[in-house]
This record gives sequence, structure tokens and C-alpha cells, in this order.
Amino acid sequence: MDFILYEQKGAYAVITINRERALNALNSQVLDELDATLDAVDLNTVRCLVLTGAGEKSFVAGADIGEMSTLTKAEGEAFGKKGNDVFRKLETFPIPVIAAVNGFALGGGCEISMSCDIRLCSANAVFGQPEVGLGITPGFGGTQRLARLVSPGMAKQLIYTARNIKAPEAYRIGLVNEVFEAEVDAEGNVVKSAKEVLMAAAEKMAATIAKNAPIAVRNCKKAINEGLDAKMDDAIVIEEKLFGDCFETEDQKYGMAFFLDKNKEKVKAPFQNK
Repeated sequence: MDFILYEQKGAYAVITINRERALNALNSQVLDELDATLDAVDLNTVRCLVLTGAGEKSFVAGADIGEMSTLTKAEGEAFGKKGNDVFRKLETFPIPVIAAVNGFALGGGCEISMSCDIRLCSANAVFGQPEVGLGITPGFGGTQRLARLVSPGMAKQLIYTARNIKAPEAYRIGLVNEVFEAEVDAEGNVVKSAKEVLMAAAEKMAATIAKNAPIAVRNCKKAINEGLDAKMDDAIVIEEKLFGDCFETEDQKYGMAFFLDKNKEKVKAPFQNK
């Protein structure tokens, strides 16, 4: 891999888009490598992913404009499909994915963050869909996911104006879950950068998720994702089936036995030993 770093840390793993000189912009090779990396994740041992960008300046600055500038109509559509296929794989990945957004998350960068389950960002994060200023529409799901995450009106405002927003506003409108500041001492000296604080928080959350029953966590993700696109009556049935699927698993059997065990010593579920 030239542009993707993958590091497993116990029961979770960190994927880093590593094209720092280009502010981690997404070209075809990056998308292909990310796709291959997701395919290679060992789902028997990895229970959560953290996705981030290399360096302090940028999460993902967008799709590679140099590559896009000469595309024909057919090639543009194919490039959009390539990005959408990878982002959809990320969105529907069996285990949770946390986006740790540092710096620029513009265009494709905002879109890939929205494909993740949870978005955490540093105080210097900047989000936006600037495509109409370049004569194109968002092409990697931005028109669809942004409207679902914030509201149709807010999504239209951000996309039509091509305006970038900073971390506090992204938090206010519900685009991100939490914002992390740099850690400073009493004299105002930076002890840990915002990126370092962000990554520590993202990895702590990933480790916390990884300690919970993996089948249950996977089924929760599936229930939420599939339910969002269904009518309530149908969505409840989706939940009922996934709820039922958890019963008679080792996770459920031992997890409930541990809860009922007054001494908390006799029985432990396999996932509780991680």
C-alpha cells in the first residue's frame, strides 16, 4: 500500500489515509487501496475501526481535482461510482467505524466522514461541500448523506453556497459528535496537540466498543442503518429479527449469566475477557 496505513491494536484497528503532501486527497489509487484494506480486515479479531488522515493539517481535503479535471462525462460517472462503492462498503461495514477528523474534511473528505458511524473532530477541523464552486455536484454521496445527517434545508444551504464550516458549527448542526481541543498547561504551552487528543479519544471509544458483545454491536449497526431507510412498521420488524438473532449466541448466554451472577466471578462471556 502506498497511501493507506493499517494498524491493528488489540480488538480495534486504525486506518490512516497517508497522502499528506496532497492533504490526503482521494484519487483512484487511494480509493482502490482503501477498498482492498477493508476487504482484508480480519473480522474475527477486529471489532471496531478508526479512520483518520495523516498529519495535522488535513483529514481528507477532497477528491483529487487534478485527476478529475480532464474526465469525460462517462469517466466522471465512473469515478463517482468508484468512490460511492467504497464509501458504501464503509457505511455498511459489519463493524462500527469512527472517523477521527483532523483539519480539512472537504468534498470527498466530508463525504467519507459521513460514511462512518461516528464523527469526532479536532478543534481545527473544517467541513464543507465546495463542489458547485468547481462546476460539479458532490459525487461521493454528499447530497444524500448530508441531508440525512443534518436536515434537508441545512444540507441545501451548505451545498448551494459551497461554504465551509468550522468544528463548532459542525457540532451545532449535528454533523459531528464531539470536538477536541489541544491540551495546554497552566502557562498556555501545548502539551498535546488537538490531533493527539482526538486520536486518543477515538481509540478509547473504539476500545470501549470492542469490549462489548460483537454480535450485538454488529446487529445494532445493521438495525439502525436498515431502519433509517424503512417505514417505522417495517423498521421495527428489522429490529425484532436482529434482536432475536442475538439469542442463543454465546455472547447472550454468558453475558446474561454474568449479569445474574451475584459474585461476578463464576461466568464470563468470551467477549468480556478481551
